[in-house]
Amino acid sequence: MKDNCIRTAESVTKGHPDKLCDTIADRVLDACLEHEPTARVACEVMATAGKIIAAGEISAWVMPDIPAIIGKTVRDAGYRTDYEIEAITHGQSPDISHAVESARDIGAGDQGIMYGYACDETEQLLPMPVVLAHQMTQLLTDARETGIIPELLPDGKSQVSVEYENGMPKRVSAVVVSCQHRADADLEKLRRAVKDFVIHPALWDIPADNDTQILINPSGRFVLGGFEADTGLTGRKLMVDTYGGLAPHGGGALSGKDATKVDRSGAYMARYIAKNIVTAGLASRCTVALAYAIGRAEPVMVDIDTHCTGVYSDAVIERAVREVFDLTPAGMIRTLGLNRPIFAQYCNYGHFTHADAPWEQTDCVPMLAAACVFAERETR
Repeated sequence: MKDNCIRTAESVTKGHPDKLCDTIADRVLDACLEHEPTARVACEVMATAGKIIAAGEISAWVMPDIPAIIGKTVRDAGYRTDYEIEAITHGQSPDISHAVESARDIGAGDQGIMYGYACDETEQLLPMPVVLAHQMTQLLTDARETGIIPELLPDGKSQVSVEYENGMPKRVSAVVVSCQHRADADLEKLRRAVKDFVIHPALWDIPADNDTQILINPSGRFVLGGFEADTGLTGRKLMVDTYGGLAPHGGGALSGKDATKVDRSGAYMARYIAKNIVTAGLASRCTVALAYAIGRAEPVMVDIDTHCTGVYSDAVIERAVREVFDLTPAGMIRTLGLNRPIFAQYCNYGHFTHADAPWEQTDCVPMLAAACVFAERETR
């Protein structure tokens, strides 16, 4: 990344069509895991005006009531419209099932590359634009649900641009908020309320200045939203879920997948590793890459890139990571507890902004620091 530049990230509310589909998929997954921790789930959701379809592969002893889950999730997001609901599911492919279960431990449920990232520019060890964008959409939802801004409706987005100087955040250069509202809302009054109760509180640590562009509903009215305005689809908000496009992404979606799918477990483990590396003071910025082959337990690639900020060489840190972390699917599931019904609660406002999420913990710092000392001795 350039040291002097403007970096931008966006977020969406839980009432955004794509994010609502993600939440439905994760609630279906959680419902399966409640009864069977070894359930195999790959659930996709598509929704448009008047219709919601959930489809995919589910191998579980107890099949959840998917239409009931969909209805409750839509209501919880703030919508009251009735939908025609269709669930189309079948079991996991026997070929994939055999490859996963016949490995020495548990084989990866697919091939793929997963990336994790952490940096020391925010308390969350995430890029500043990512944190600010998520804070705004969370506050937008809070303002609607608490009635602070009664004109708000569930759909909404935010976008934050931050100016960097010498590689660190200097100022907020632009903010864009688009929020669905009631037909009778006074747009200028709404804009003032959003600025007072959403934007300024979100920018508490790095306030807007006189030159910050603040654009609230720049297209004007935003009355029709949700599935009535846009088709929603699981997995279409990959950058919102992860690092806002400011770090690499392997392309695999997260929601609706059990943890044998390394798109999910590998992405969480890579973030967990990167966050522990930065917290341990081994680097101020770190990208972790993991790659897997379907049916194989061990990763075919482990790569550590500290972007020239590492206390040790990347090779030494990589060796320490391999020593400390079990990178097999079964190991990642055990380490992070990914066979539990925990996923829907972390689905919105970024998967890496929730301090209580298992993959956000930094409990491996002492072991990792010690392993680096040993690894460096071994390479001399």
